[in-house]
Formats: sequence, structure tokens, C-alpha cells
Amino acid sequence: MSTVRPGIAERLSQMIRLPTVSAELAQRGLEPFAAFERLLAELYPLVHEHLAIEKHTDLGLLFHWKGRDAASDPVVLMAHYDVVPVDETDPWTHPPFDGVIADGRVHGRGALDDKGPLIVVIEAVENLLADGFVPARDVYLSFGGNEETFGDAALAIADAFRERGITPWLVVDEGGAVVDAPLPFVPGSAAMIGVGEKGILSLRLSARGEGGHASTPPELTAVRRVARAVSRLDPSMFPARTPRAIGRMLAQLGSRTPGAAGLGLRLLSRMPWITARVLSRLGGEPAALVRTTVAATMQSGGTAANVIPSQAAATINLRLALGETIDATVLRVRDRIADPLVAIEVLDGSGPSPESATDGAPFALLEKALSVSHPGVPAVPYVMMAATDSRHFHRFAPAVYRFAPLEMTAAQRAAIHGVDEYVEIASLRRGERFHRALLEQLQ
Repeated sequence: MSTVRPGIAERLSQMIRLPTVSAELAQRGLEPFAAFERLLAELYPLVHEHLAIEKHTDLGLLFHWKGRDAASDPVVLMAHYDVVPVDETDPWTHPPFDGVIADGRVHGRGALDDKGPLIVVIEAVENLLADGFVPARDVYLSFGGNEETFGDAALAIADAFRERGITPWLVVDEGGAVVDAPLPFVPGSAAMIGVGEKGILSLRLSARGEGGHASTPPELTAVRRVARAVSRLDPSMFPARTPRAIGRMLAQLGSRTPGAAGLGLRLLSRMPWITARVLSRLGGEPAALVRTTVAATMQSGGTAANVIPSQAAATINLRLALGETIDATVLRVRDRIADPLVAIEVLDGSGPSPESATDGAPFALLEKALSVSHPGVPAVPYVMMAATDSRHFHRFAPAVYRFAPLEMTAAQRAAIHGVDEYVEIASLRRGERFHRALLEQLQ
């Protein structure tokens, strides 16, 4: 029986109290992040005694745990310790950075994204070290401090692996979770494991025009030109296609769904062209699984209510479906806007990842660990719609999976980046058990 320290909720509470908001780095400075490093050293003395520690950029932490077989390719367990900002006008039940423990839960910003997933990793390592355990192969813990701002901490860590000629055997990062009712008509729970992730692309659309007094506006102002360009962009401009992972997801969910719904899922899994059409028409999350999405997220222009601005701009965020490219997407946007006076600037972009296999030893290890921490819950592949730090490893590592072993209801998932984020304490304990089982069963 492994040693398991009590107090995981209290330790997560201390982490949440540190406002590691990467988007507010200019205002807050590096001190919250440095304090988080100091807190890790205080809370996890065995990790800091037995694992080698490297710093990559100001915000990237890499821990190296030497295994019994140095010749085997290593495992990389990833998480990030930065969080998104909080709108102070939002009605949080408990203050977002107080780390309140109440009703069997830990409340606060980062409880699920991503300090909760981080703590279950490092807790498992600390507990195993207390038992004198040595893993079968090398294990790395990769913790980034600017994932939410698409920073370079994780990129620098991944680049270090490539420069050293190290190809991980398995990489596990945030992403999917243990969810209830994975589809509206599918009963029970499922561990949704992201085997690939969509790409991300941010574009700035801008235009110049004739400025002047608002009482005598020209026919087409800069603001109207940009607004027209934005209005011409919608999901229908992108083709819908079904990734292999979605077909496998439907087949697996269909096998455990009774009646006509299960039969329908199994049939859809064999007809990817029909699946793409059906899911795209459902809208929302189902549609996002099979096609590129586009959303206007920021706009600017103007200095006064009665002045027509001479320039205006809007920022567009796209999530690229598997199989798409950045260049082709920019061309499609340009063609759809059909206005040469609207300039298109690529602010940042990262293409979609390839898909990792579900029929090999790395995925089987995830299933084994899951059977220990969450007995009876199946591992179901899917495509991650958001971007994670693991995309930097997926460029050269063949087995990259996105899964946080925590239970998340639909309401909890909605609270990520929103209001009243919390994690169940019992879920943290099962998450630690998952990672402990994964490390114990390494070969």
C-alpha cells in the first residue's frame, strides 16, 4: 500500500491564493510566479531532493526523475500553473483567489485549469518517492507558467528535448476529463482523452477610411468596412470532415448506449462523411469537432462618439480543424471577405496536431491507470478543441494525449475561464491515484 499524504485540498488552496495570471504579467510582475516556485519547494520536499530541476525561460519548470532503464524513452507529464484573469464585476460565490475549502470542494481560479491537474501529478510523485519507488523509465514533469497567453515556456522545454535527441514515449497534458453524459443522449461517464488538438490562428483585420464629423458620414467608413468583413466570416466557409478519433469515439460510445441511439452512433462511426454533416448541423461543441470555427473577439476604432475614425480593426480567432493549414485558412478568409481594402495580418498561429494512436502501449497504459482510479469508466478518444502546451511536443513525439483525471460536470466545464470554478476534493484524490497507477505500471 502506497503512502498517501493527507491535505491535498489545503495544498491546492495555497496554490490558488497565488495570482499567477500570465495575461497580467506586466501589472503583477514575476513575483506570483516566483512565489509559486517557492511554494512547490516547500510543499514537495522529496520531489526537490530527488529530481533534477531545470528552468527554461522565466516561467518553465522541468523536473527529471531518473528511472531504472535510462535507455528507454521517457514519459512527460505536463501541466501549467498560470491562470486566466478574473473580471472583478463577476459574482463569485467565493473570492477567486482565496482558495476557499467548503462543501467538499476547493474553490477558486485555477482549481480545474490547471492547478488541480498539476497538483495530482506532483502529489503522485511525492507519494511514490516517500515509498522509495523508482519508475521503470525516466519521467519528466513539465510545468509552464504562460500557457494561457500562448507563451514560450513549454516551447522552450520541448525544444530542449529535440536538441538533446529525446523523443518521449508518452506525453500527457491537460485536455479531456472524466465527464458525465459525454453526448446528450449517451448515459454514464467516460474518460475523454484528446488524441489530437485543433490549431489556433489569430488574425487582425484592419481598414482605413475617410474620417470626419459624424453628422456627414461617407457611404462606407472604416468601421463599417471592418464590420462588413467580420459579418462575412462564418463556420460554413470551412468544410466539415470527421477525424479518425471522432469515428472511434462514436463507435465506443455507441457500443455502450442502448436502443436506437446506440445503433445510430455505431452507424455514424462507419460513415464519416455523414457524421461530418450531422455534427456540423448540430452547432456548438459537436460542430466544432468537425470543422474550423471562427469568432470575432476584439474590435477597436474611434476616439469620440461624434467623430468618424479614419481607421478601425477587429481581431478574429480561428480554431483550425485537423487537416487544415494556416496558409490555406488565411486564403479562405481573404476570399470570403472579398475586399482588398481590408488588410489581414497574422498575429499568431499554430497548426493542428496529428492524431495519436489508440491501439498501442501508451494508450493502453492510460486505460490501465484509469481502471485503478476510476473503475468501470471507459477511455474514449476525441479531438481537443482548445490549444494546450502539448502541441509543442506533438510536432515530434508520436504519443501525446490530453487528459486530466478529474471529474467535471457540464457546469464545472462551463466555469473554466468563467465564474465559480471549483474541484471536488474526492476528485483530486482519484486524480492522484491515476498518476500513481500510471507511474507504477510503467514498463
